[in-house]
Amino acid sequence: MKINQLLLLYLSFFASFALYSQNEKSKEFKVEYEKFTLNNGLQVILHVDKSDPVVAVALTSHVGSAREKVGRTGFAHLFEHLLFLESENLGKGGLDKMSARIGGEGANGSTSRDRTNYFQTVPKDALEKMIWAEADKLGYFINTVTEPVLAKEKQVVKNEKRQSYDNKPYGHTFSVISKNLYPQTHPYNWDVIGSLEDLQNATLEDVKSFYNRWYVPNNVTLTIAGDFDVNQTKIWVEKYFGEIKRGGEIPKMEKQAVSLKETKKFYYEDNFARLPQLTLTWPSVYEYHPDSYALEVLASYLAKGKKAPLYKSLVEDKKITDAVDLYQYNSEIAGQYMLSVTAFEKVNLNEVLSGIDQAFKDFELKGISEKDLSRIKAGQETAFYTNLSSVLGKGFQLAQYEIFAGDPGFIDQDVKNILAVTTKDVMRVYEKYIKGKHFIATSFVPKGQSDLVLKGSTLATVVEEKIVEGKEDDFDASIAATYQKTPSTFDRSIEPAYGESPDVKLPTVWKNNSASGLKAIGIENHEVPLVQFLLQIKGGMRLETKDKIGVSTMLAELLTKGTKNKTPEQLENAIESLGATIRAYATDEGIFIAGSSLAKNYSATIALVEEIVLQPRWDLNEFNLIKQSTLSQIQQQKADPNSIARNEFKKLIYGKESILSQNRIGDENTLENISIADLKNYYALNSSPSVSIFQIVGAVSQKEVERSLASLNKSWNSKKVMLPQVPVPDAITQSKIYFYDVPGAKQSVIRIGYPALSATDSDFYKAEIMNYRLGGGGFASQLTQQLREGKGYTYGINSSFSGSTNKGPFVIGSGVRSNITFEAVSLIKEIVNNYGKNYNENDLAVTKGYLIKSNARAFETLGAKLGMLYEISNYNYANDYAKQQEDIVKSIEINDVQKLSEKYLNAEKMIYLIIGDAETQLKKLEQIGFGKPILLNESVVK
Repeated sequence: MKINQLLLLYLSFFASFALYSQNEKSKEFKVEYEKFTLNNGLQVILHVDKSDPVVAVALTSHVGSAREKVGRTGFAHLFEHLLFLESENLGKGGLDKMSARIGGEGANGSTSRDRTNYFQTVPKDALEKMIWAEADKLGYFINTVTEPVLAKEKQVVKNEKRQSYDNKPYGHTFSVISKNLYPQTHPYNWDVIGSLEDLQNATLEDVKSFYNRWYVPNNVTLTIAGDFDVNQTKIWVEKYFGEIKRGGEIPKMEKQAVSLKETKKFYYEDNFARLPQLTLTWPSVYEYHPDSYALEVLASYLAKGKKAPLYKSLVEDKKITDAVDLYQYNSEIAGQYMLSVTAFEKVNLNEVLSGIDQAFKDFELKGISEKDLSRIKAGQETAFYTNLSSVLGKGFQLAQYEIFAGDPGFIDQDVKNILAVTTKDVMRVYEKYIKGKHFIATSFVPKGQSDLVLKGSTLATVVEEKIVEGKEDDFDASIAATYQKTPSTFDRSIEPAYGESPDVKLPTVWKNNSASGLKAIGIENHEVPLVQFLLQIKGGMRLETKDKIGVSTMLAELLTKGTKNKTPEQLENAIESLGATIRAYATDEGIFIAGSSLAKNYSATIALVEEIVLQPRWDLNEFNLIKQSTLSQIQQQKADPNSIARNEFKKLIYGKESILSQNRIGDENTLENISIADLKNYYALNSSPSVSIFQIVGAVSQKEVERSLASLNKSWNSKKVMLPQVPVPDAITQSKIYFYDVPGAKQSVIRIGYPALSATDSDFYKAEIMNYRLGGGGFASQLTQQLREGKGYTYGINSSFSGSTNKGPFVIGSGVRSNITFEAVSLIKEIVNNYGKNYNENDLAVTKGYLIKSNARAFETLGAKLGMLYEISNYNYANDYAKQQEDIVKSIEINDVQKLSEKYLNAEKMIYLIIGDAETQLKKLEQIGFGKPILLNESVVK
């Protein structure tokens, strides 16, 4: 898929089925909608939200991998790709190309077992264009698919599988579970992405038959949410979709629950794993089954938080892991309940299973209290509102109810079902689905560590693709299809005009400087009854010494593990009882305490933040756990090609002398040096309001914020903190290739770049403008068009400038199939060198069109507004910097871009880093012209 959001969307979506209240009188928050059906069966759902001048359009087809046939798997996912490429009237580049012109937010899609969706958010003046384009994809697409187009997209999907499954730790776990939980005849037996063999064998006729069967109006839901005129929109929907022919009758998917006659145990030695991982999977229930609500509460209670039985048993008592994950994966016709534990190094997974059994026994004795049930539901309330903070989120939710519950209005019943969950229900579903029931157990362990797997496990069958030099299909995806256009009652080749230009209103920003030195900056916004905030304490890794890298990261984690007057568990319960979240993290340049809450609970939430900042607990047990957890992260990063690329690239960009060249979580040596006294010392020296900024967005006024911070301002001891200057990295005078060997890698991870600009540099935004058509514009970029769409080398590629207050790198990043590493690097080099020379009027028009029009949706969500405040407060940008940047875009000319390209894009003066299989790829890279590649790690290559 374009971005594999299946699990992410699923989890965030289910978490949003929550309690909610808009005011004390109604105790209800309504998402108003209108639903109607065209004569051809197309279901249409409209939701008006005029809070921002944007509209989200989503087309959801009720077809996923479950409607495929054995031997022809992966088709639903393949269509997710194909429908973005071309249609009869959109032409080559399809919706992606149009999106770049109209200021759309990343035209994208996702595929699940049961549905495929296509979506994006656009300025409201482009709504008719989007309806026209979506109709063209549904009714006027299939003739454009040719053998070369199919061959190319097969390569893109293969690259996605390598990136998401084959080249990733534990990437095959889900596949092993599916094949053994569901019978071969069950439609959930295979992966959504399908079999590469099936995909390779797919013919053009197969593809057309699948499309004609499932991509018909009577199997599709169109959702439009945002700022639009309902009557006019209905006219447009009827005009563009109305004459598309209805398809054959779509059979209802009957529920197909599964059961296990015995527990099955499997193991696999994972080439990319460095820690053992155990996953237990029980047969569960379908989406919206009456028992799914209590099962959701059960998952949260058993695994989430310090009070959770699984946490107490495995983390606190046995000390064999730092986290436990338990969740439902429910689909249309069946479901599964999954418990996953990644243990510490060399831990025997039989010990993990023993800890799980002990946790279950403890739960059976104590059950769940009313207080804990209320605490879990409070968190669901905040999650619900967060999910509704964008028009796209509202559209997704309405479509989900329509397709899987038969009615968008099921939202009312859904909430009643959540409210109805009792403590007895939670225990009942535990006994019905978990206690003493058979399960699938998968033990994934590092190579050579099969002694750690569960007793009685058998070797899992895992199909791994062989990468062979010169064995990929040749194709020319640029060849235009020849066909007779599908008849229409009007000329569909004419793209609709823009509507009335949206009146973009930047949020009003307020600022306050207190006597303590703490700066506050905020935006009041009442679209949803939520507040999001960020307390930033400058410094981060910059204030560390090289022998103790990782102190600020560990300190940030420890801050939320209790306070002077609250144990870690008490603090966690206090936060969750408010329906709030508070987390802390560190970056290269600061420590951050981020949070969200219902507006009504904001003051109480900030009181907890104050307690965290002023009264650290310094819990030694928590410190030791964090230390062990960090060690596990370091070990896992060593096996993950993308983590290796990130860490090695930092070293090459900043040089050994710069603190910024370090991995901010440290390494085994620095970790060994760090004691809890080091964290206390860092805190004592560097925690001060004089270097802190409080940023806040949401349904709270400036006066309320200032009142909530008064106690913190009074009690927080202000001191002078010197932020050291970071040495400017040396310029690259001559390109070199560096190689990190990961034997057997199915993909090569590429990072190309050099030390470039800080965010405060006067050229920074201009450079971002220049980069849009190179690699910053997604599918509008040359890198994507040539390496993915033209060659099928990669699933994704991008380029960016990422400076902060310090000079940051320009970087091109991608993962390509292993056997074309040389060809991909050569092509990237060629594109970069010719970019400025070939930059033309069309490139400029596309860039200007996107960057100007995208301002309409730039600050739609609370998170986007918070990002705006971060840039204003850290980079000294003006409150209306978005408008100022718009003026820069309007005034820039071709020769300006060409000069910027000449200044900032020189492929002969960049670092080239490749993470891949040295045995097959290293030697050939000498032909790039930068000398013999420098090997960064020990290798078996002679």
